[in-house]
Amino acid sequence: MADTIVLALGTRKGLFIAHGSKSRKSFTLHGPFGPGVAVYSALIDTRGRGRIFASSCNAFFGRKVLTSKDMGRKFKETAAAPAFPKDDGRALANIWALETGADKKEILAGVEPASLFRSSDGGDSWEMVEGINNHEHARQWQPGAGGMCMHTIIRDGNRIHLGISTGGHYLSEDGGQSFKAANTGVGAGFVPDPFPEFGQCVHKIVNHPDAPGRLYMQNHGGWAEWDGPGGPRPDIGVLRSDDHGHTWRSIAKGLPTDFGFPLAVHPHDPDTVYVVPLEPMTRTCPGAAPAVWRSENGGDSWSRLTRGFPKKNSFFTVLRDALDIDDRKSPALYLGTTTGQLWIGRDGGEEWECLFDSLPPIHCVKVAAM
Repeated sequence: MADTIVLALGTRKGLFIAHGSKSRKSFTLHGPFGPGVAVYSALIDTRGRGRIFASSCNAFFGRKVLTSKDMGRKFKETAAAPAFPKDDGRALANIWALETGADKKEILAGVEPASLFRSSDGGDSWEMVEGINNHEHARQWQPGAGGMCMHTIIRDGNRIHLGISTGGHYLSEDGGQSFKAANTGVGAGFVPDPFPEFGQCVHKIVNHPDAPGRLYMQNHGGWAEWDGPGGPRPDIGVLRSDDHGHTWRSIAKGLPTDFGFPLAVHPHDPDTVYVVPLEPMTRTCPGAAPAVWRSENGGDSWSRLTRGFPKKNSFFTVLRDALDIDDRKSPALYLGTTTGQLWIGRDGGEEWECLFDSLPPIHCVKVAAM
């Protein structure tokens, strides 16, 4: 068993790395790397030598990919970053997702405007994945409040799942050669037809290797609480699929709101899933009382986890990539906020403690044992 817990924290002012012992009693913070530059995505690649990758999105000097070979003690830029061809008409605005590919050197990157890139040499060169970048829907996608971003990449054997805001969920079943919209049951409360073929504002998708075909989705919900023109819409924010994403159904019953951003699944139990419900208008926890909600039966019912959190007057916002969970026997969750706190939820979220309280606003949190 690996002895070191590694946290990669992407913030508005650079990347921070925290190292902790396997007991997780304390963590040592390093960084920032790429100081002063926003980091929206990170990847702790536990294959082989265990490299760490992170985006570095500088408004003046362009978008870069950082990499470390020593568990985050030193970083350097890769030889290249994803880039559109000069005649494409699109320009790279952000790097929202970094994930492992089919072999030990392949890295996948989801970017803004919503597109997918592949590197076969550990990030030193990149190529477009034509099956989604030039999909017939691609020029029809519209930006959400956070931009027109491809933020979720899940590889499941020969299947690749993509989450796009606002494009929806796209599925490849041939290793990325072709993609199709797979949004049956996924709502878009902001358009006249709440269940379009594509155009949904998907916030996050997660899966578990021990439950083939099972996926959980946090969609842009909150419309069930809004009694606007035409009346309230159905609960469309927290969803589950059991057929590899071809169809989806709501599992939001019992939650205070179906709006939110992040999701996490227990490493040893695909029926245990975590969400962070937020008020749709303020993007903060309901009643200014932070809580993580857990289901232990695949979304049939939910319980509220609050022990250790402030009881009131705490206006947390937790972004789509700012919740992760380690793989220890009794796993801990790690939650980052836009007010710069990093929280650990020990014993599967039963007891919360603030590890760092004065970081820059946190965009993403990744954890691995190395």
